[in-house]
Amino acid sequence: MVALAFAIVYIVWGSTYFFIHKALAGFGPFMLGAIRFTVAGLLMLAWSAYMKYPIFDKAVIRNASVTGLLLLYVDTGIIIWVEQFLASGLVAIMAASAAIWFVLLDKPRWKENFTNLPTIAGLFLGFFGVVMLFGEQVAMSADLSAQKANTNGMLLLLAGAIAWTMGSLYSKYAGKPSNPTRGAGTAGTAWQVLIAGIAFTLTAFARGEAQDFRVRDVPAEAWWAIAYLIIFGSIIAYSAYIWLLKVRPATEVSTYAYVNPIVAVLLSLFLTDERISVIQLTGLAVILMSVLLINWTAYRLPTSLKRRKREKTTYTKPSVRSKTRSSIALRADGKPMNV
Repeated sequence: MVALAFAIVYIVWGSTYFFIHKALAGFGPFMLGAIRFTVAGLLMLAWSAYMKYPIFDKAVIRNASVTGLLLLYVDTGIIIWVEQFLASGLVAIMAASAAIWFVLLDKPRWKENFTNLPTIAGLFLGFFGVVMLFGEQVAMSADLSAQKANTNGMLLLLAGAIAWTMGSLYSKYAGKPSNPTRGAGTAGTAWQVLIAGIAFTLTAFARGEAQDFRVRDVPAEAWWAIAYLIIFGSIIAYSAYIWLLKVRPATEVSTYAYVNPIVAVLLSLFLTDERISVIQLTGLAVILMSVLLINWTAYRLPTSLKRRKREKTTYTKPSVRSKTRSSIALRADGKPMNV
């Protein structure tokens, strides 16, 4: 189940950048989020009700509100917004910097993280990769307005990565119910998605996107794209991610940053007219190398555990005779007594 969940998060989320770009051809950015997350949240709540999971738990809803707003409304909202003027491949590369923030903000693991040389080296390398992408975007800007838009977009993506990390860590450490019941995790994930959908809907009405939306004006390609985002991106992959946060270390789960940009870049290269520059590819390689260094200890740990198991002294099972003697005591009259 862990391997399957990782595979879903790695591949499906890497493809969502491409499908967000396609969906924006027919939806405004906040209208896209409103439809995507509201429909997905309602479907997940309906499933929870069908399975007779506890839905209206105040603690679950409160924790889901924090996680859903940080992960889905803030970070995913920023990604949708920025993809209006930045290439989906570049957006995915910048989003990979979340792995760096997992190290910096995961306070319970600070001692382990900041005494580890590969982790520290990975932090500096990742920072260099982000700066490289910043410089490349500024240099490509033809005029001052484009330069400002690109710079603001990159800063927003960094802010989104921080929000994603904070929401993930909250879900892992503070967002657990004190008395977990059967299905509470599934219902909590459903509320996260639905609450984000409500926030997107309110924003879409405030910006006038909802009033201007016309179903007949949306091309079929955009409808297929948003259907993919609802089913695979929001229901399947997001549920897998939240579950992984409960059962695996947060820094290990953050390794989805390895594969997501690669999938996004490949899709944008082969299926769109977007072009990835040499500097962007170099920045991708640098950031992925930094994530590799940050999680170096996690990769080495299984090997060291196996080695320690082999080095343990062999345990000799006691004989049946000695085991029997140890389980029998004598009474004062000399007759055996079970103890």
